[in-house]
Amino acid sequence: MQSIKVIGGGLAGCEAAWQIAKKGIKVDLYEMRPHKSTPAHHTDMLAELVCSNSLRSDEITNAAGLLKQEMRLLDSLIIKVADETKIPAGGALAVDRQQFSTKITRIIDEHPNITVHREEIKNIPEPPAVIATGPLTSDDFSEALGIFLGIDHLYFYDAASPIVAGESINWERAFWGSRYGKGDEDYVNLPLTRQEYDAFYKELIHAEVHPFKEFEKPVFFEGCMPVEVMAKRGPKTLLFGPLKPVGIIDPRTGKEPFAVVQLRRENKEGTMYNIVGFQTSLKWGEQKRVFGLIPGLEKAEFIRYGFIHRNTFISSPRFLKPTLECIYKKDLYFAGQLTGVEGYIESAASGIVAGINISRSLEGKNPLVFPTETVIGALCHYITSANPDNFQPMKSNFGILSPLDRKVGSKKEKNRILADRSLSAIKLLVEAEINQ
Repeated sequence: MQSIKVIGGGLAGCEAAWQIAKKGIKVDLYEMRPHKSTPAHHTDMLAELVCSNSLRSDEITNAAGLLKQEMRLLDSLIIKVADETKIPAGGALAVDRQQFSTKITRIIDEHPNITVHREEIKNIPEPPAVIATGPLTSDDFSEALGIFLGIDHLYFYDAASPIVAGESINWERAFWGSRYGKGDEDYVNLPLTRQEYDAFYKELIHAEVHPFKEFEKPVFFEGCMPVEVMAKRGPKTLLFGPLKPVGIIDPRTGKEPFAVVQLRRENKEGTMYNIVGFQTSLKWGEQKRVFGLIPGLEKAEFIRYGFIHRNTFISSPRFLKPTLECIYKKDLYFAGQLTGVEGYIESAASGIVAGINISRSLEGKNPLVFPTETVIGALCHYITSANPDNFQPMKSNFGILSPLDRKVGSKKEKNRILADRSLSAIKLLVEAEINQ
């Protein structure tokens, strides 16, 4: 049987290699370090954690915790080693960084079906292959990706607005409508009075921001200007930008508001809404506090906070199937943050999907589309079905899962039901397909 190339020795690449190799298939894993490093890495270890040692909550009523439990059921190398090297962190799963990467490096190096090549790949590999080069993909390989996909569909700076849960919006303050009444009622509008705008503006320009690491400092283009940076240009700047009220009539007053914040559906089900034009580098607590001053978002539940940082990723909705296979190239798979999943565990989870499916392809089996009742399936569905014109990376959250078919009282109870449903679906999948 032909061997499979895996490009990138991060969490996604190691996870994909592990999933393939345990099927008895040979893997050639390519990692450019130590011959060529990045500004973020400090060692030549595989699966080096560069920004944090925390893999976030381990509670299954939290989406990150549920995803980790799904990964345990799928025999994840990353989560297995994380559990073995964990350190006290309350309800979170944090690891001893050095032990974690050392152990994974040893397991991969010693696996009889995996050969590790310490060299940089500068061109798109011939299939069968998994590309998992990460958010700091080298310039040469980025150039090759740009040629392969089209440079307009390869992004180097990630500027994302916050996403809030639809059910947490105060709909008594919101109304649907498009500017000048053109088109369908595509936007949710949150009007502000002069006093409400002034209060919001004052807090916005004085809010705390995340400091950028040297390797991820972006040059702010007009199209991805942080809302707080824009606001500091002057108190009226936002009124000609994302809070422009022109052409919008509040049906309750029959007049144009002083300012308007617009929300746009993030998914077809309408369970998630993007705050339009609010890409930001505010600290997460500050986003909740300051954006909560906008009438209608007083009790908003943030599914994803806004952010701006260095992150190479592709327009997955244009190029990938939910199996993470390239639409235009058979047996070429993508995994990790390059696909638009955001976070350590999400990257590793995508490696599981790519590893399982490329193995099945070589075995002559049909690929698996993980159900959207699971976090791993919902992530793959989101990154391959989102609006390609507004595509931004996504972390695990309950908002992307298929909604329940009934109303549930408390959020905790709802999350418990979603978790039970998810784990049941993964167990059935493992029993029916993966272990066959």
